[in-house]
Amino acid sequence: MAAESMPSAPLTLPVLPLDDEVVLPGMVVPLDLSDADVRAAVEAAQAAARTGSGKPRVLLVPRVDGTYAGTGVLGTVEQVGRLADGDPGALVRGRGRVRIGAGTTGPGAALWVEGAVVEETLPDPLPGSVTELVKEYKALATSWLRKRGAWQVVDRVQQIEGVGALADNSGYSPFLTVEQKVELLETADPVARLKLATAQLREHLAEQDVAETIAKDVQEGVDKQQREFLLRRQLEAVRKELRELNGESEGDESDDYRARVEAADLPEKVREAALKEVEKLERSSDQSPEGSWIRTWLDTVLELPWNERTEDQYDIQGAKAVLDAEHAGLEDVKERITEYLAVRKRRAERGLGVVGGRRGGAVLALVGPPGVGKTSLGESVAHAMGRSFVRVALGGVRDEAEIRGHRRTYVGALPGRIVRAIKEAGSMNPVVLLDEIDKVGSDFRGDPAAALLEVLDPAQNHTFRDHYLEVELDLSDVVFLATANVLEAIPEALLDRMELVRLDGYTEDEKVVIARDHLLPRQLERAGLAPGEVVLEESALRKLAGEYTREAGVRTLERSIARLLRKVAAQNELGERELPFTLGADDLRALIGRPHHVPESAQDPAERRTSVPGVATGLAVTGAGGDVLFVEASLADPETGAAGLTLTGQLGDVMKESAQIALSFLRSHGAELELPVTGLKDRGVHIHFPAGAVPKDGPSAGITMTTALASLLSGRLVRTDVAMTGEVSLTGRVLPIGGLKQKLLAAHRAGITTVVIPKRNEPDLDDVPAEILEKLEVHPVTDVRQVLEIALTPAEVAVSAAA
Repeated sequence: MAAESMPSAPLTLPVLPLDDEVVLPGMVVPLDLSDADVRAAVEAAQAAARTGSGKPRVLLVPRVDGTYAGTGVLGTVEQVGRLADGDPGALVRGRGRVRIGAGTTGPGAALWVEGAVVEETLPDPLPGSVTELVKEYKALATSWLRKRGAWQVVDRVQQIEGVGALADNSGYSPFLTVEQKVELLETADPVARLKLATAQLREHLAEQDVAETIAKDVQEGVDKQQREFLLRRQLEAVRKELRELNGESEGDESDDYRARVEAADLPEKVREAALKEVEKLERSSDQSPEGSWIRTWLDTVLELPWNERTEDQYDIQGAKAVLDAEHAGLEDVKERITEYLAVRKRRAERGLGVVGGRRGGAVLALVGPPGVGKTSLGESVAHAMGRSFVRVALGGVRDEAEIRGHRRTYVGALPGRIVRAIKEAGSMNPVVLLDEIDKVGSDFRGDPAAALLEVLDPAQNHTFRDHYLEVELDLSDVVFLATANVLEAIPEALLDRMELVRLDGYTEDEKVVIARDHLLPRQLERAGLAPGEVVLEESALRKLAGEYTREAGVRTLERSIARLLRKVAAQNELGERELPFTLGADDLRALIGRPHHVPESAQDPAERRTSVPGVATGLAVTGAGGDVLFVEASLADPETGAAGLTLTGQLGDVMKESAQIALSFLRSHGAELELPVTGLKDRGVHIHFPAGAVPKDGPSAGITMTTALASLLSGRLVRTDVAMTGEVSLTGRVLPIGGLKQKLLAAHRAGITTVVIPKRNEPDLDDVPAEILEKLEVHPVTDVRQVLEIALTPAEVAVSAAA
């Protein structure tokens, strides 16, 4: 049978508000009368008591955040006096719960309300469940009081018999919040109230047990560290005594590697591996060779910057300004680095620095001819990003251990170049330039290019494992820049792991800007000349770039500028020339001789290569960039009997097949093209590519050979200002080729004004600088007949003698 609670006759009482405090029935609490509300309530109660009989009575009501609870406690003022600190106070005892009703009037300044005392009734005898609940609460309360050492209170709790009084005794518990005490106050049913108090006490004891367990674990850990510290100090003292006994000095002992490992900021797995090696070192004798190997390994591990990282500069505009200031042109790679920094900034702002154990590094392959700034670009990228820069030269590397390190079983074993680069950089996120990656070789010692697969794979390099270290090294935050001259020389699997950025060489205007802003100031300093003592006019720089040097990069141009400045400096020292001196285009010949590369269009017509029939100008891509390629064709005398096709000039199989296709097309379509092809049956055809020492291959000279043969048969000259590139088919179709941008840059350098290209390569013209396209007349064609119409001069100016 459940307990019952019912209100009795109404009472009129002054309200004594309790801010953030709750008094339950049965509790005796001191109250500070310096509070105006408390004093007003006590005085009003005293005034009311004078007119009646009994002790002054007040209504104790909790006030939480300015809001009064719906239930209060009838309290009697037992005594008024002074508290321990000397302030006036009153001792109040809680008597019973009161349901608060409407406000009313009464003497004094206090708030008076009407209320009804809540009567509690319980069945007699108590049900077994309630008896068990009483026992549980007393057991929990006793356990808590014993932990706090409050033995004198234990007996008092055990003596409480009433269910409601036992629950209200929780009001003394300091761990209960005001909200929990208000909930106890407003629970009128004594059994429900005791259940609530038991649950609150049980929850607190559980939390206390967890806190004690944690504290115990922490204390045990501290005790273990202290014990270990004392043992190590004792070990050091024993070693010191042994050294003194053996007459050894302090410097004879190797460094205390254990202390160094424990003091170093190492990843957990690396620390475990290092401590294992320290234990081996401590067990090994001084005469053992293994000791020196372990010391070398530990030195290497301790010198690596495991947790050192430089902060990236996320000033995107500033980084772009640095790249623009240090390198002219190269817009593709500048744009890629700017994109990388922008993405890194956004990832950092959104807390995405590490995803799946991997950081946001980058692997770029810079492919282009020599001298275009691939190597120096790496240093500029590091400067723009605010990172350390380190260069790893891979040219001629043939040993796989150079990349992945040697096994420690070998004498003189060392870590690989990647680990050494990280160590040299002093941070885990440098810019590493892998220079000349296309020059990596392979032999019986392994293939270094295959070892680079793990280094340059963003999905694997966060757990790179060097053979020497044999611990995981995180390379996922490194920016790798690989440079190469020949794309075809890079293994396909390695190229697939890198983002390709092509550097196709500079235009003449870009070379002039680079020479003026970068090369000339550097060479002036190297020649011991002050800025302004020697001034090179733009016309002189343009002539140097166009006629004295013909290259994709600017190395030869810089050497020419250095030679000029040396000449001027020497003449000044000899008293032959006064400084400052302004050097124009007309002064170049007197200082460094005649130009080496005169455009065909500038030569005397009789001296041009295309001044006879059978010679055409083609375009090719070499390791040094684009270049012009001349094709010469001739017919053998029928009386010699040397019929067939002869090819010379170190040609590859593909180029030989292109020559046979060109000849077959002319034989089958000679009548249509009005060419005398009947004599081809009895006369040998010879096609030669000058510069015979240079190997050549590829299908893009197909229309050039067709044009040279058509010129030979028709006797019509090929236009001097025309160059062409394109693959030819047996039906006369012009098929697409690669390297269009390099070829057009080469045509411009050679003084060509008209270029014939395949129609299907027309979209590639978007990559060609606008200033080059303005100076070239580009003809996209689909058929060889269009090529012949453009390239061959009219029949009336043909030289018939050559045929």
